[in-house]
Amino acid sequence: MSVLTAAADQSIYNPLPVLGKDVMVPLVTGGEVTYAALDYAASAPALQRVWDDVAAYAPYYGSVHRGAGYLSQLSTDLFENSRETVAEFLGCRPDDQVVFTRSTTDSLNLLAAVVPADCQVFVYETEHHASLLPWRDARVTYLDAPRTPAQAVETLERALADRDPYGPALVCVTGASNVTGELWPVKELAAAAHAHGARIVLDAAQLAPHHPVDITDLDVDWVAFSGHKLYAPFGSGVLAGRADWLRDAEPYLAGGGASRTVARRADGGVDVEWQTTSARHEAGSPNVIGVYSIASACKALTEAGFDDLVAREQHLVATVRAGLAEVPEVTVLSLFGDDAPRVGVISFVVEGWNSSHFAAALSAEYGIGVRDGLFCAHPLVRTLLGSDPQEVGECGAPEAAPGETSLNAIRVSFGAGTPDEHIERFVRAVKELVGRGARWTYRTEGGRCVPDRG
Repeated sequence: MSVLTAAADQSIYNPLPVLGKDVMVPLVTGGEVTYAALDYAASAPALQRVWDDVAAYAPYYGSVHRGAGYLSQLSTDLFENSRETVAEFLGCRPDDQVVFTRSTTDSLNLLAAVVPADCQVFVYETEHHASLLPWRDARVTYLDAPRTPAQAVETLERALADRDPYGPALVCVTGASNVTGELWPVKELAAAAHAHGARIVLDAAQLAPHHPVDITDLDVDWVAFSGHKLYAPFGSGVLAGRADWLRDAEPYLAGGGASRTVARRADGGVDVEWQTTSARHEAGSPNVIGVYSIASACKALTEAGFDDLVAREQHLVATVRAGLAEVPEVTVLSLFGDDAPRVGVISFVVEGWNSSHFAAALSAEYGIGVRDGLFCAHPLVRTLLGSDPQEVGECGAPEAAPGETSLNAIRVSFGAGTPDEHIERFVRAVKELVGRGARWTYRTEGGRCVPDRG
């Protein structure tokens, strides 16, 4: 059966068509403006190609792996073909499994649930909470934030050399920081891990939408990412990689689909034979539309060509960084320095401004959506800001009034669907806000800075 696919035809020199590109939003100063979505690191807008593909399939929706009817068979084919598409997109090895989850967080919690009981896990303090926190049943070693890629490798090598050499070990590392956008030396870290008998999982949530991710080339054991950051609109994610730990562990969820056979015993109990394929950890009716949206996004990015996507994004990165460098009051956050390669994720603080106030003014007065806070990477942001590790801070805005300083930062993020005008408007807005201040008054409400509407 053929998979329904919508055609994608756009210039490689233009942004990819995304949903919401023409949405108008009101300004507190009067009038409307096209919304500038510059919060891709949280959730990227869905590609129009993905939406069209899903819309074309929706009338044919049916239960997956459950029915003999035509629509069930079509949906099952589409679901499993999507698995093959994702495997190809990630450069998976022949024996790798692709497990569909709800998100990167879900993927890493799944992996945490299947690591051997005596496994030692090594995680940098720079990780997003999705990869920092799941390892509750393992022995965890937290590594200090490195200040160069080489130091990242050296830090890991020292930690691995000092570990108990007889037990299993796992390294968890991001591919691109969700705070600074900086690329991590994944291939070198994988080599260091394997040289010391450890395995490595790559959190590619911020890397996969911006750069090609090849499991075989990087020589990582697993990759995790989310659909909603890869221009797919629904709640699906991926954990792809080595099958042995996944196959040997109890299912992440127990239920239909994960079980091959179930039989009552004479003593009244139940005997279960679990699946050994990816289905082992995909119990229940799967999110076939979400899975298909991921596969559609993988195809769209591949067809657009990462070389062209990366080149265009680097032009946008350079534009933002050059604009911010012209404002002395702005400090861009970085671990590895100005020359470090990075994706379209840039965090900064503005002298004299509370981050929530600045983000609120960008939205209310310019129609620009950014993120402020600690970005679910509290230890990293605290390190970058040089704050006390015990200082209170939350993922959202603190209870701070306009004009008060705060622990939090401001993050602008963009990607394949970002028009040049959005970037130009953002740079202009930063300069105007710093130069002349906000044109509106703001107040704190529910922990956020909001326009005061009297």
